[in-house]
Amino acid sequence: MRGFLASSIGVTCAAVLAIPLTLPSSGARAATPAESSAAEIPGSTQSLRLGPLGSDRSLGAGSSAREQGLLQREVRPFSLVGVVWNNPDDELHGSVQVRTRGTGTGAWSGWQAVETHNHEHAADPDDPESTSGRVHGSTAPLWVGDSDAVEIRVRGEEPRHRAVGPPAGTALPAGLRLELVDPGAEPPPQGSLGEGPRSTALTAETAASSAVNADLAPLGAAVIPALSKKETEADLIAARGGPEEAAGKARPYVGPRPRIITRKGWGADEKLREKQFGYSKTVKAAFVHHSATGNNYRCSQAGSVLRSIYRYHVKSSGWRDFGYNFAVDKCGNIYEGRAGGVAKPVLGAHTLGFNTNSMGIAVLGSFGYSNPPAAAVNAIARLTAWKLGLYGANPRGSTYLKSGGGNLYTKGRNVRLHVISGHRDGFATECPGARLYRKLGTARSTSARYQGR
Repeated sequence: MRGFLASSIGVTCAAVLAIPLTLPSSGARAATPAESSAAEIPGSTQSLRLGPLGSDRSLGAGSSAREQGLLQREVRPFSLVGVVWNNPDDELHGSVQVRTRGTGTGAWSGWQAVETHNHEHAADPDDPESTSGRVHGSTAPLWVGDSDAVEIRVRGEEPRHRAVGPPAGTALPAGLRLELVDPGAEPPPQGSLGEGPRSTALTAETAASSAVNADLAPLGAAVIPALSKKETEADLIAARGGPEEAAGKARPYVGPRPRIITRKGWGADEKLREKQFGYSKTVKAAFVHHSATGNNYRCSQAGSVLRSIYRYHVKSSGWRDFGYNFAVDKCGNIYEGRAGGVAKPVLGAHTLGFNTNSMGIAVLGSFGYSNPPAAAVNAIARLTAWKLGLYGANPRGSTYLKSGGGNLYTKGRNVRLHVISGHRDGFATECPGARLYRKLGTARSTSARYQGR
């Protein structure tokens, strides 16, 4: 726990000092193929331009057709799909449907809907991440599993709630492209998924990403191990001062540290993200999301789902890193999200307007019409009891966050929010899905109980 008080400069320096122990220097021999494959995480993105469909086909490529897509096409293997367009300020008013062919089976899926409203999962409007010039408009990604052919149709519709003024029309955003993401194979196992490092061959980027968790787990560890409540409390008290100072302090309200699978554990390619880490001052609230990637995954595939979302966020949407601070799968496993240290106030890109001094937790799946598993709701409670407890926040309470601008609250407004909020509390959106949103009361009370309140 003491690691969260260390400066990012210090831990990055620690990573740099550790690299000669795990990587050859510029004058040393080149890595063998076996060593290279262990250090590199494969994966790829295919970007296919959409064209007019149906009666709009005569308009030609690049037109503002109301229906665009691709007819059945064989492609390289992929497992996740999404649609992007040029201007991140443009909204896709309409529907996106896709169907895919399973690799090796020749069987086509039925048509599946892709969630079109993804712009609310993003960095705040004035944040450098939003103004980098690399960001695109994008749908939510959809996990489809191992596939080798695809068909897609995108249909423009009149917005249901448009501003006063001339009709917005049904034209689709310019530059529509289908993104097909291959997460690559799982990282080569180095024994069981335990607390130690998976491999001794660490790239500089992986070492830096791991070093910010250096006081929680060994460098290169695949997992940050769980601690008991007593161990977590003792660690927190010690971090706030020496034995003399700690002796007079009240016991903190903090939940036991949960087991967290690190970015190394789920196979994040650290070369994709920006090198620098971004931080807020504190963590006052947690926003709960669903990933809207669908529920058709096994928990053993969660690493592949995460690598796909990560690649989609960075390579397709143009974000600096994975958007959420943490992810939770349907079995209740907790994963490190955006790099910078799980105990630190890492600045995410999850709740447009309210990323500062908050954290974002994405439950892998879609929960508008499906009930979230109890294990996932309990994982939210366990994670928030620990992480919010580090910063003195009561999961049953409320707090104030200053809006960075959005469709519910104007920029600069101080907004009172639940310490554990749903995405829709800060932005007009369906996220985290009605079924998951209804479980947040349970998550709040359970989280507070884990803290000992």
